[in-house]
Amino acid sequence: MNRKSRKFLPQDDFNKEGENYFLLPFRFININKHKELLVNDVGDYIISDIGTARKVVNREIDKSGSLYADLISKFFISEKDIPELIDIQATRYRTKKSFLDEFTALHIFVITLRCDHTCHYCQVSRQTSNKSKYDMSKKNLDRSIDLMFKSPSKHITMEFQGGEPLLAFDNVKYAIERADKLSKTNNKEITFVICTNLASITEEQLHFCKDHEVLISTSYDGPKFIHDSNRNFSKGSSHEVVTKKIDLVRKILGEDQISALMTTTNLTLQYPIEIIDDYLAMGFNNIFLRPISPYGFAIKNEKKNKYEIENFIDFYIKGLSHIIDINRKGRFFSEDYSTIILSKILTPLPVGYVDLQSPSGAINSAIVYNYNGFVYASDESRMLAEMSDETFNLGHVKDNSYNQIFYGEKSKNIAKYSCNEALPGCSECGFQTFCGADPIYNHATQGDMTGYRPTNGFCKKNMDIMRYLFNLISDDNDIMGIFTNWVHKGKYDFELRNEA
Repeated sequence: MNRKSRKFLPQDDFNKEGENYFLLPFRFININKHKELLVNDVGDYIISDIGTARKVVNREIDKSGSLYADLISKFFISEKDIPELIDIQATRYRTKKSFLDEFTALHIFVITLRCDHTCHYCQVSRQTSNKSKYDMSKKNLDRSIDLMFKSPSKHITMEFQGGEPLLAFDNVKYAIERADKLSKTNNKEITFVICTNLASITEEQLHFCKDHEVLISTSYDGPKFIHDSNRNFSKGSSHEVVTKKIDLVRKILGEDQISALMTTTNLTLQYPIEIIDDYLAMGFNNIFLRPISPYGFAIKNEKKNKYEIENFIDFYIKGLSHIIDINRKGRFFSEDYSTIILSKILTPLPVGYVDLQSPSGAINSAIVYNYNGFVYASDESRMLAEMSDETFNLGHVKDNSYNQIFYGEKSKNIAKYSCNEALPGCSECGFQTFCGADPIYNHATQGDMTGYRPTNGFCKKNMDIMRYLFNLISDDNDIMGIFTNWVHKGKYDFELRNEA
């Protein structure tokens, strides 16, 4: 006799002899009052009337209808207990998770904490530009580079952050030249990225960057009154400086060698249209509408930086709607976060964006070598360390080996909370396949690495954005052309969340 109170029904309920079909794993979620989304483990989806999932489970689907054919072809149900093409599904699943194959690819070097800006949303507790004790020493830099080349990944990105890394350009130059030589002897491809506010960049430095094919990532918050309010610069208008330097970078390195990143503050929330139009006027073809991160100085100035995630979602949807209208008028312009999600929805390939990976991108995809030699599980982890929280400190480049850092007890413990397939509130979510896990964010905002989904900002943001995207896909016949164009033209070879 079956117990009606047990959480899971017995196996016989899923593969009864003589029934019309067998159930394969899938999840479902409402996207509006009338439609629900069904998604399987490899990201195949069906948008149908609410109640469809119940009918599938109760085996009430008409065999002669198109829905039945879709359910069969997309592996939601099977007419055999083991589908004939199950090996193909297994290959597709491995492909989705193939970002794990070569382990850590993004290696972030915090070359200095010194900075010449005093941005009120700074996440890293920057130091004044004359405090050279906050520069990474040559010994720790060498040790960090040696650890980086122990990574099994054949394609490595070496990213320089701060503070402002150009204030310690001699170390940046040394590191690039050394890593360039080692990449050849270790048979690895390496990409260099400098995250900079551009204020101190020179033509000489840019020519060095050109010789070594260095990519530039900068911070740009939109119109002058917003950018200057967010990013205070003691030597004048930060906006005037950065716009001139963007032109200089493009002139020397090329149009596609620089990307920009904005941060949403309370002031920013009021001007999504103006910010997007300003990015267009600056010649950018994309924008990353991202919320403020709960670290460092960013959480100390609540008046300028604290807002509810619902306010950000309103800002985001207004901005995304405007971007879609721009595309309808014939101008290509994409929003990065939506494009990353759409890449997971519309393609069979994995994405390199660590926030939307499961297992989490922390350690698996990205690692941080701090200026003082300590190694952290992610960029956010070292931000927590600046707030005296060393939960995600994995060790020191002087005292710990590669295996101790990457496979030690702390790394193993973080891994326990890194798969959304096994997290409460995520395991049964219809958006799970397209989402990720972020134990560092959960710890920082809710006090533990598991987190609590009903009040989790990461969860709320992703669910609302994904629901909005699927509603567009469901209701707008022309939107798929725009979204497909974004996905195929987008470039996400390196982590985009960095704070210049």
